[in-house]
Amino acid sequence: MEILQDILAALSVILNGLPQGLLALSYGFASIPTALAFIVGAVGNALVGSVAPISFQAETITVAGTMGQDRCERLSMTFLGGCIMTLIGLFGLLERIVDFVGPVITSGMMAGVGIMLAKVSIDMARKNHIVGFSSMIVGFITYIFTKNLVYTITVSVVVSSAISLMLKKKSDIQVIEKEGFVLQKFKINPTVVRGAMAMVCLNIGANIAFGKITGQIAKTDVNVDHLSVISSLADMVSSIFGGGPVESIISATGSAPHPVWSGVLMMALMAVILLAGLLPKIGRFIPSESIAGFLFVLGAIVTVPTNAANALAGGEIPGGPIVGGVTMTVTAITDPFLGMLAGLVLKLLGSIIGL
Repeated sequence: MEILQDILAALSVILNGLPQGLLALSYGFASIPTALAFIVGAVGNALVGSVAPISFQAETITVAGTMGQDRCERLSMTFLGGCIMTLIGLFGLLERIVDFVGPVITSGMMAGVGIMLAKVSIDMARKNHIVGFSSMIVGFITYIFTKNLVYTITVSVVVSSAISLMLKKKSDIQVIEKEGFVLQKFKINPTVVRGAMAMVCLNIGANIAFGKITGQIAKTDVNVDHLSVISSLADMVSSIFGGGPVESIISATGSAPHPVWSGVLMMALMAVILLAGLLPKIGRFIPSESIAGFLFVLGAIVTVPTNAANALAGGEIPGGPIVGGVTMTVTAITDPFLGMLAGLVLKLLGSIIGL
């Protein structure tokens, strides 16, 4: 019976991850090479006994997708960001960086990313009004009644995709033909560096928040430095062949009787799905706008309220509400890296001259 619960938990996380994998496809990331990221995650978690698995994460995919002007830039910033995060994790610096930045700025960055997600969902809906806004309405109603993101993403994607099929609309998700394990050429420019730093800032907060939450569900401690090394190596291996970013998530496998092995099973099964080339086939029948509802709920309802409240509360630092508010605003308008810098500058000014 416990094994069945482990399997069901793994399947529920896969169900949650597939539509976000379609979001990665819509930004030009290849699916088959991304299987390598899940293999790294499965092996890494099995070796260190971590209960916090990695999977497709809408926040990081959205940041990379919107900041990169083309596929090469998105892959380059994913690889560079992975290199930086690997070093941070290897030297055990993650907790120290979070302590230095402080909860106000971290919460402000997360709230800003939530606003970015909501904006992306609205932009999607504007491209395909019927499918996009039906996904948003169904997703909102489903979450209000269930308070469950797995149900939210499943129902909103299924209903909006069914509407799209009835209207005989074709999916606009980019499917890379003849994709495989082909070494990519990276480039370095200001956009790539800024994007990589934005992903680093986002993942610092996400690894702490999502990793710790999954650990609380599993009633065990999570070493976030281990999580950072595993997810970053996964990003590097994936992106070097054209695959997308795979990061820490809040995982239902934490509630399984054997949370480590349930998470490993989830990542192994996801790797099989990707290697079999099933994700692009699913994408041929599911419009990218079908994920608009999930993105809106994740951003506007799940991410923004709690993090914005923490950011605007200001903690005990001088001018805390201003620091949190500016961090959130700059992040939403630009990216998490510039948001963090703006917050740190104001935090420094607050301690020197007062705000």
